[in-house]
Amino acid sequence: MEKVERNKKENNAGSGGEILCPAFKKCGGCQLLNISYKKQVKNKQEQLSKLLKPYCRIEPFIGMEQPMHYRHKVNAAFDRDRRGNVISGVYKEGTHIVVPVKNCFLENEKADAVIGTVRGLLKSFKIKTYDEDTGYGLLRHVMVRAGYATGQIMVVLVLASPILPSKNNFVKALRKEHPEITTVIINVNDKKTSMVLGDREQVIYGPGYIEDVLCGKTFKISPRSFYQVNPAQTQQLYGKAMEYAALKGKETVLDAYCGTGTIGLIAADKAKRVIGVELNKDAVKDAVVNAKRNQVSNIQFYQKDAGEFMVQLSESGDKVDVVFMDPPRSGSDERFLASLIKLGPKKVVYVSCNPETLVRDLKYLTAKGYQVKKGVGVDMFPFTVGIEAVCLLEKSENRKGQRR
Repeated sequence: MEKVERNKKENNAGSGGEILCPAFKKCGGCQLLNISYKKQVKNKQEQLSKLLKPYCRIEPFIGMEQPMHYRHKVNAAFDRDRRGNVISGVYKEGTHIVVPVKNCFLENEKADAVIGTVRGLLKSFKIKTYDEDTGYGLLRHVMVRAGYATGQIMVVLVLASPILPSKNNFVKALRKEHPEITTVIINVNDKKTSMVLGDREQVIYGPGYIEDVLCGKTFKISPRSFYQVNPAQTQQLYGKAMEYAALKGKETVLDAYCGTGTIGLIAADKAKRVIGVELNKDAVKDAVVNAKRNQVSNIQFYQKDAGEFMVQLSESGDKVDVVFMDPPRSGSDERFLASLIKLGPKKVVYVSCNPETLVRDLKYLTAKGYQVKKGVGVDMFPFTVGIEAVCLLEKSENRKGQRR
């Protein structure tokens, strides 16, 4: 009966009919839950086509076959309601008021179940939720990360102090309900901040990380590691990026904004040499570990500003054939783009999580001698307004290049 009811709810979500999620329009997480998924995909295709019309025609939008429960990283804030009952969920948009969420259409179901178990254990272990106004209490957040291919689960307990009462028994009780949990970590956040994670961590069970497999490569995921929350669609996204790059095995490839090395490591199988550059030192450490785990020897990582690094490459006379760039939502700044022009690769594969800043950057690059050959949208975040896109740019043959 429970399974039938759940299927009924999932079929109604996004059907344009009755909305069965009590948090809809309160948490701000799924703005399009009242629109059928087929229509969402159509609307996103039209939106992207309109934005990219001055530059190229785009391929059919890549939606999800199963657009539910795709978020493999879940953050839950903890509080108490007016009756003193423990609640967990998400902050109401623009506030620190917790909207209770027990089962979310977007979140991994095992992650939601783990958070529910933590919520149920607090009373018996006499653990108080943290009160931002008084500074009293212990548990602030629970973050769960679930491996898409491996099934491994990480639980991060974000506490206001480093001492968790009966921590071994707490882990034992948690794993009794969820034996698939492979690591539990205490993260200490004792500051008045809107950031979820603090600076200190203590592993209380397992290795302190999980692993997942993406595009044939194994990646280590720590609490702070950047890893796409929708691994199923990430494979589609990166698959398109590799298709557009069309590597033949002779190229030197630069992975700008490389993070933990995901794109570069996937490209390494089909390139002669890969260079990854990233400013975040923790991400670079993870990237080096990931290269060793996957026995990839033709890749080097540098902790530097990507723009400055490209200028140094061009001035030293090093040749780069293909640049992968996957900037943040704000896109790339003009300094980075000017450095890219100076380096002058034959191809640029631009992975974007914000079509508006993508268009702004394409305007700059096309004015400096590049042509947009093709593009495609990928639905990384169904039931939200987010759109991810990949574009291929090639250096125009009829204009003088910037490279010496």
